[in-house]
Amino acid sequence: MSDLCAPTFADLASRLGFSCDTAGGLVAFRSPFSLENWTLPVLELTVIAGAVLALVYAIVRLRRHNDPTNIVVWFGAIAYLLIIEPPLYFPGPFGISEHVDTMFAHNVFTVDFLWGRLPLYIIAIYPMMATVAFEIVRTLGVFRRYGVLVGATCVGLVHHVFYEIFDHLGPQLQWWEWTLDNPMNKPFFDSVPMGSVVVFAALWPMSLAFCVQLFVGRQVDDGRTFSGGQLLWRTVVIGVMASIGTAVLPLPATIAGAVSGSTTAVGVVYALELIAVVAVAAPVLIKQWLGVRRGGTDGYTTHPAILIYAAIYLAVMTVLWATALSDYFGATNGLTSNGDPIGSLWYTVLCLVVATASVGAAAGVVARTRHVSETVTVTS
Repeated sequence: MSDLCAPTFADLASRLGFSCDTAGGLVAFRSPFSLENWTLPVLELTVIAGAVLALVYAIVRLRRHNDPTNIVVWFGAIAYLLIIEPPLYFPGPFGISEHVDTMFAHNVFTVDFLWGRLPLYIIAIYPMMATVAFEIVRTLGVFRRYGVLVGATCVGLVHHVFYEIFDHLGPQLQWWEWTLDNPMNKPFFDSVPMGSVVVFAALWPMSLAFCVQLFVGRQVDDGRTFSGGQLLWRTVVIGVMASIGTAVLPLPATIAGAVSGSTTAVGVVYALELIAVVAVAAPVLIKQWLGVRRGGTDGYTTHPAILIYAAIYLAVMTVLWATALSDYFGATNGLTSNGDPIGSLWYTVLCLVVATASVGAAAGVVARTRHVSETVTVTS
């Protein structure tokens, strides 16, 4: 669809190995064996499987426990995606091309939507990762003990560490390509824009979790039930409010850039925002984990399948990173021999350690709770 094929996107598509003009229509299917490299279908399968699992779990929670929280997380993330992503893909038709040029392009995968702009796995990664992060924090009892805002901040941190493992690998394996000279992408943290590191990895899931817990989760915890219509409008509102939150939370960096005219200032303020999230969330998560280890949990725990999937996701990402290390260490000036930009290995390792620890902490709570429950059952 050549009228939607902006020059910047056409250039990015060419570098990724496909043509903007022949990328397909509203939906396109390809053989997984015809993709750019073998890592693309592996990534696709891993993420989509997680999203399906998260949806099944959300339905089970609703039917068996009358708890719609996970349903709202899942579809709230989709609502957020539908609000945020299309204008980034088509700034011209949305009338914002004078202010926003194409920021990135995804490679083509087995299933794509919107003329090669939106792979199915990208749709899936929003609810999958939001569910994993939300369930870990909820299982550790942070929302019960510290309230909506602190709980949402913890979700932002957990989501961040899971997402950055993926975010710093994608450009090297040609999962997507960033527009290097787009001012909105600057500054970069190795191959990743700081906006992605902070806004899309931490602030948007924080905003989503805050809205979900505010409008649904805390009321479910108090015993309230919702009708289908009430859940529908709340989910739409949550998607809209989370989108607004994603615009509001990065405002300090936006203002710093506008006032100073410096992308360095933007990067510094983004870093300070991320440090603030870590400063709030990390001590709370550690303290809460130690607390439930000693005294157990008196509330919600997730199903082990969610945590098993989270561990599988981390294992798959570790394998994909391991296969990329040869080219990574052979890179010159941040580029592999194929010209692909490399991410930050040390930061990825740090995120992997924190993500693994968070899964282990939640798994310990689940195991302890199940053991106590089984002991009580046997005694009875």
